[in-house]
Amino acid sequence: MDETEPKPLYWEASYEIVLALIEHHPNADLDTLGLQQLLDMIVTLPGFADDPILAHDGLLTAILREWYEEIDFLL
Repeated sequence: MDETEPKPLYWEASYEIVLALIEHHPNADLDTLGLQQLLDMIVTLPGFADDPILAHDGLLTAILREWYEEIDFLL
């Protein structure tokens, strides 16, 4: 694998997805972000390699919660 290519992202790697979201969407307003918007943001991340149809509300909510927590930690 070329070192300039992003590491493949799969649903089970939620923390890596969150880090990629922070990097690629630093100004996202998490308070107004809907689950469909979040899904669209995730599947368009460089390196996202999983099947979008596997996403469900519980998974997306958990990713959003982890994103909130990570942002709070970084502040």
